[in-house]
Amino acid sequence: MWFKRIPVTPEVRKERRKQLLFGAVSGLMLGLSFPPLPLPYLMFAAFIPYFFVLEKRKSLAEINRFTYFTFFIFNAVTLYWVGSWQPDTDPFLMISGVMLFFWNPCVMLIPSTLYYITRKKINSNYAIFLFPVFWVFYEYIYTVTDFRFPWLTLGNGLPYFQSYIQIADIIGVYGLSLLILYINILLFRVIKNYLAIKKFNKIEFAAALLLVITPVIYGNIKINSYKESGSKIKVGIIQPNIDPWNKWDDGNLAQKLDAYLSQSKEAIDKGAEVLVWPETALPVYFLTGSYKPLVDKLQKFIDTNNVNLITGMPHATFYYDKEKAPEDAKPTQQSDVLYTSYNSVLLFSPKGEVQIYKKMMLVPFGEKVPLVEYIPILGDIIKWNVGISSWNTGKEIKNLKLKLDNEIDAAAIICIESIYPDFIADFVDKGAEFISVVTNDSWYGDSSGPYQHKEIAVLRAVENRRTVIRAANGGISCIINPIGETLSYTQMYTKDLIVGDVELRKEKTFYTKFPRLIPNLVLIITLSLILFAVLDPLMKKLRGNADASD
Repeated sequence: MWFKRIPVTPEVRKERRKQLLFGAVSGLMLGLSFPPLPLPYLMFAAFIPYFFVLEKRKSLAEINRFTYFTFFIFNAVTLYWVGSWQPDTDPFLMISGVMLFFWNPCVMLIPSTLYYITRKKINSNYAIFLFPVFWVFYEYIYTVTDFRFPWLTLGNGLPYFQSYIQIADIIGVYGLSLLILYINILLFRVIKNYLAIKKFNKIEFAAALLLVITPVIYGNIKINSYKESGSKIKVGIIQPNIDPWNKWDDGNLAQKLDAYLSQSKEAIDKGAEVLVWPETALPVYFLTGSYKPLVDKLQKFIDTNNVNLITGMPHATFYYDKEKAPEDAKPTQQSDVLYTSYNSVLLFSPKGEVQIYKKMMLVPFGEKVPLVEYIPILGDIIKWNVGISSWNTGKEIKNLKLKLDNEIDAAAIICIESIYPDFIADFVDKGAEFISVVTNDSWYGDSSGPYQHKEIAVLRAVENRRTVIRAANGGISCIINPIGETLSYTQMYTKDLIVGDVELRKEKTFYTKFPRLIPNLVLIITLSLILFAVLDPLMKKLRGNADASD
């Protein structure tokens, strides 16, 4: 009896198919608007079919079923690459990719749920205008959880629209997300109104047009008035194209170092003052004392050629006195020794002390198992075959200080850290004159992933008006100027190098100074509405009880 099927009329069945088609169109348009396809303009209308169905759905369950369906398609089109799906891929990475397909749309139910609550409890006619606020609330909240993977922040789909994204130096990527959604809402209302009563709403259409044209005008002014600062350094970016699945084998470490030094010498001969190697360039704890001959060889190369080297490298500290070990130290195979290990960036300077930045924003499951601090056994159960799923988390936003004619502050960002806009702004606010990103996107093959990751760096350049350089193991390595132009880049899966000028800047944008302004406003509005929705029924009940007692 519980499973008795309720008869559905042909009309209802037809309407359901139509609604699913609308959801599929929205999900597909959103997916296709992200790099590497040059179709960012689709995003300004992608939500319109979704909104037509959203307003028709009555219950929360109906709304969220449709929302999940729509954004599952969005995720599948955009993030299909996360599982890697190559012959040598670690099975755990494939499992993680599949899990992400199903998890990410769940998080995207936050805005639709808040929309439903607002429609029911506050104002059904204008709840749609709060949907963008709820969406950006989800986007930002997603960045601060242990399960974070905010790759699909809507603004991340716009890097190819260069004139439009220039306003990010004021409003950042979350501001771009708001603009995208309000344009969609206004156009949706114009179309809906016309279909209902054959009347064209000029005011809302003009408002949508204004939200498109104003950033474009601002962007063209910024692009046309852009002048280089005049302060530059010449950087050599090394792309070794090493197989990421095999490089964790300790063998042939000396040959790996020689290959890097050979490419580096070629870059120096072309004028490079600063060298940048990719993430985990040498996949060993290089400075622990076990590799002293190789450390000495590298330092001699740096001293002889008078260059600075920024390189990704694992780093570990061992504690033989347990009393002096930090709380997050882990046991070694020897029970009386603890250690911490970090995905790091090391700066080697001529005759200088090695500076270290320890990665703070770790990849969930890939570099850190979520909640492992509270459930330690998870760290033993969930582990890559390449053994990198248990890094410690860095605790300090720290710029590296290059020793050239003048001391230069550089932000040393590692891989996925570049997708966190306010996090990067903190480095620039602390004085970074350019942003370096070391990464290894070779895990994912020649898929959309490396191209999307590279284009997200364009937004970081524009938000902070800083040159961004990327050193990637197998690509894409590049130099991006402060207005988001890619000046030079490598091809995927090639052994290559780039030598080019990197512009240095000291002035700070509005966004750099206030990167959390829009997220904080969104948090205040959303939490206030949630509080009102919770308290209003209680207040009504209390008033009713008071009236009854009278």
